[in-house]
This record gives sequence, structure tokens and C-alpha cells, in this order.
Amino acid sequence: MDALEYLVSTLLQLLLLVFLLRLLLQLVRADFRNPVSQAIVRITNPLILPLRRVLPPIGRVDTASVVAVLLVELVRVAILFWLRGFYLPGALVLAITVVRDLVSLTLWTYFWAIFIYVVLGLIAPGGYSPVQSLLASLCEPVLRPFRRYIPSIPGLDLSPLWAGIAIQVLLRLI
Repeated sequence: MDALEYLVSTLLQLLLLVFLLRLLLQLVRADFRNPVSQAIVRITNPLILPLRRVLPPIGRVDTASVVAVLLVELVRVAILFWLRGFYLPGALVLAITVVRDLVSLTLWTYFWAIFIYVVLGLIAPGGYSPVQSLLASLCEPVLRPFRRYIPSIPGLDLSPLWAGIAIQVLLRLI
């Protein structure tokens, strides 16, 4: 049963990550002509397009994407409770679990995105790749406030280090 739970959990977590990435990339106004963005859009469109017909966007926030992320997480949590032999918890426990897991996944996504962004910058500085472009769109809004307050050392950007530390502190608080 552990192997089945692991497999289902991993597949649903990856699906949730794709939906979350679509939402985050929309929020930071990433380039959706990017091949990686287009792959994310193709994977998520079967759920988001029908939702978009019913749910109009609110400002910059695509409510269909938000609802899709919440639905996928809700299904993931419900399936994992069921696989572990528990009954579905009450609405409050379920809502708290969904929100906690989504916040945690978002923080981990940013942590790893910043890490990969820094590593790609070290491997191929000044080069272009579709992944590096998307990571820049995703990470720069998070790194910008750290760059404002952390004194710069010529040739060395410490903002990703401090952003990673801040993310880890937030994860421990959750």
C-alpha cells in the first residue's frame, strides 16, 4: 500500500505543481510564447478552459487558475486521506490542510526555482535558454526586495542566499 500511496502522491503532486506554475507565471506576467510555458498551458488547459467560461478574471488574477489549483489540491488531499484509510475530515480540517500544503508547495517551488536559476546563471552566464528566461521571470520579483536591502559585493549576488534562508524560515513556521 505504501508504494501505491507514494506513486499516487507523486503523480498528483506533479500535476499540482504544473497548475501552480501556470498560476505563478500568470501572476508575474511571464512570456507565454516560451516553449516551456506553452507546454504548461497545454497540460493545464483541459481543466482551466472550462473553468474560465464560468469564472471571469479578477484584475490580474485568473480565477480559473486559482480554482483549478485548489481543486487539484483538494482532490490530492482527499485521495491521500482515503489511501491512508482515513475518512474524509471535516471541511475546516480539509481547508486548513489544503491551504497549508499549497503555501508549502509554493515556497518549495520558489526555493528550487531560485536555486536552479542561480546554478544556470553560474553555468552559462549571459546565455539564453527558455527555462532560464522563465526562471528569471519567476525569481526576479522575489529577489528584488533582497537586492534593495543587502549591500552588493562586486561580482557576487547574495540575494538568492538570503531569499533561500527566508523561504526556509517560512517553511519551518508552517
